[in-house]
Amino acid sequence: LVAKAVAHRAKATFIRMSGSELVQKYIGEGARLVRDVFDMAREKAPSIVFIDEIDSVGSRRTYDGTTGSSEVNRTMVQLLSELDGFDARGDVKIVAATNRIDLLDPALLRPGRFDRIIEIPSPDAEGREEILKIHMRNMKLENVDIDELVEMTDGLSGAELKAIVTEAGMFVIRRKGKSVTMQDFKDAYNKLIIKESREEVAGMFV
Repeated sequence: LVAKAVAHRAKATFIRMSGSELVQKYIGEGARLVRDVFDMAREKAPSIVFIDEIDSVGSRRTYDGTTGSSEVNRTMVQLLSELDGFDARGDVKIVAATNRIDLLDPALLRPGRFDRIIEIPSPDAEGREEILKIHMRNMKLENVDIDELVEMTDGLSGAELKAIVTEAGMFVIRRKGKSVTMQDFKDAYNKLIIKESREEVAGMFV
């Protein structure tokens, strides 16, 4: 969302791709996709290329003798080439996101490639309230305490807040209700956050 907002403010074309999409089965396919994306970005300049989950393709390079690791390394080399290769990028800016910056190859973070590292923390109470209101704006609500929701969702990301609101709406559909209640939000929270947390902990002891 941050990258998309930047593109909108800069009046630039927004091109999004996921790092996992670049990890291809066939040799050379990932590198070709990288070239195609940057070619399109140059054609539509000014543009911003956003690479989500860049750690999928930009992790520290290793080689275990398999075709898969070789293909990931080949894609990574092509990405580095596009970031600072001989062909000028023109008015093309690159933004990437990751939850595991510790896994990234140091070559990616070298000056001239990604010059700024910006940590975006989980939203505070005011931010959570605004995010919840945005996703709830088209819902018919009944006795929903927004302050309680904000307190209940402390520490959650914007994506998790959106998921809770969406799931609350699904609870209404399942029970054939007409409006979303506070209980729907609590049930959604319990299903998406509490249950998943318990399953993750249980999985550690399998």
